Amino acid sequence: MLVGRVPMLGSPRMRGLFVTFEGIDRSGKTTQARMLVDALGSDAVGVREPGGTPAGEKVRELLKDAAVPLGPEAEALLFAAARAEIVEKVIRPALSEGKVVVSDRFLDSSLAYQGGARGLGVEEVERINRFATGGLVPDLTFLLDLEPAAAAARAGGSDRFEDEGAALQEAVLDTYSRLMSDDPGRWRRIDATHAPEEIHAEVRAEVETLRSGARA
Repeated sequence: MLVGRVPMLGSPRMRGLFVTFEGIDRSGKTTQARMLVDALGSDAVGVREPGGTPAGEKVRELLKDAAVPLGPEAEALLFAAARAEIVEKVIRPALSEGKVVVSDRFLDSSLAYQGGARGLGVEEVERINRFATGGLVPDLTFLLDLEPAAAAARAGGSDRFEDEGAALQEAVLDTYSRLMSDDPGRWRRIDATHAPEEIHAEVRAEVETLRSGARA
């Protein structure tokens, strides 16, 4: 359990729904986010982190480039800067229009990677992101649970984080588990070893249940 963690401020009341996908690298987040956006059609807006704005995409290039040395503090601040841009320019406007915003990663990634695995402290990184996002928190977060060895066996290009190997991914997964235990109402753990179609069906059911509750 995380001791002394300060809860994030609640999301302002909006008509939309904010859904995020989290997990270690190659756990299937991007695939599931895309499948959900496709299924929801015009009701959904898909975003990715970092990215989604001109500034965010530049930050993404820098953060993904393993040839550019960055300390954990710089990583955390760059992610927060990109997040501030996408919240202000894409996510909040879409939520205010009643859209379902589906994000491939959000603030929990920073808490897990820089706060937990990098050792900066979840509470410290959370404070940075509270400022960056104005306290915006997802309504529903899916953790695609996959062991690092299984994830490493999947095809895909490497980046700064994957190049560090299984130890980093293990620490990230452990922090995700602690975050989930601190806020169980928001999180749903899904076995990422299942077929993508099976995972999508589970995701879609959870999202529709939450949407039905919001409309009631």
